[in-house]
Amino acid sequence: MTDFDRKMMQRCLELAKKAQGKTSPNPLVGSIVVKNGQIIGEGFHPQAGQPHAEVFALQSAGSDAQNATVYVNLEPCNHYGRTPPCTEALINAQVKKVVIGSIDSDNRVSGSGIKRLMDAGIDVIVGVEEDACLKLNEAFFHRVKYQRPFGIFKYAITLDGKIATNTGHSQWITSPTARNFVHHLRSACDAIIVGGNTIRKDNPQLTTHGVSDRNPLRIIMTKTFNLPLNCQLWNVNEAKTVIFTLPQPNSFLKSQLLDKGVEIIEIEDINPSHVMDNLYQRGFNTVLWECGGNLASTTIELGMIQKVYAFIAPKIIGGDGLSAIGNLNINTINDALILHDTNISAIGDDFLIEGYLPMKN
Repeated sequence: MTDFDRKMMQRCLELAKKAQGKTSPNPLVGSIVVKNGQIIGEGFHPQAGQPHAEVFALQSAGSDAQNATVYVNLEPCNHYGRTPPCTEALINAQVKKVVIGSIDSDNRVSGSGIKRLMDAGIDVIVGVEEDACLKLNEAFFHRVKYQRPFGIFKYAITLDGKIATNTGHSQWITSPTARNFVHHLRSACDAIIVGGNTIRKDNPQLTTHGVSDRNPLRIIMTKTFNLPLNCQLWNVNEAKTVIFTLPQPNSFLKSQLLDKGVEIIEIEDINPSHVMDNLYQRGFNTVLWECGGNLASTTIELGMIQKVYAFIAPKIIGGDGLSAIGNLNINTINDALILHDTNISAIGDDFLIEGYLPMKN
């Protein structure tokens, strides 16, 4: 494992990120082919159903791939899915060596890809830039392990911990730079979830606002179905919208929304775990929660959120403003939820703290 190996793996990660938000339920993967110290082929997996990164990289290199070294941030697959095994493509190309960032936790692969390559006489190195490779695909690994999407909770608060004034006014707590960051975050997610109160108070778009050529699925969770008829989310030409609600009698609003192309899912128990089960079945890896305090606390208690992005604006409201997270039934500081692997950074005039919630037993 050399500095050159690390540099080449970093290039694989750069390539993989070009498809952020587009590959679910598959992982993000980039690959390069190197010969005599020069990159002779590159590729990345663009979306589910398309060839994998190694195949594009080998095609780019052509016959020069023989006796070359292939770098890839995730263990090559060794099974027939929508596409043939990448291990066979590497073997057929007669490459000399394969350098892998991280092992694939999918049971259909997990170690078997490495074994197949080694059995074919190919040198294999595993673990180059492993931490960065694991983080890039943390949502994919979570989905495979727990059969649920990876949940991210994003919120913005003032310096004194408020998400809105006591009148409910909240636009805008953070700077345009921070909001642009969130638009990029949305572009990497498969869905965004809010509650009915957010729709009634803010009438949001929940789109990427042009920073990406795609928008995530927009989801509303509401028990009352008390939603405004004129709402930006009902324009499904820009992005699709799904409402999860209790069984509703036929109503004017329901018929109007169905006519507009809004999907309405009626279930007896509106709770975050059931919604996440549905999104898992849709093949989603990453779900962004941009909901209010009550829904956020329920979602956290049920273990549906793994990562937190908390923006803190250098502003003070004072008084009885609204909290970002509702009651978690925590009565002592010793019982507080402690984020791990935290990081703090300046985003424009604001600060972003990101970290991971402890896993539920």
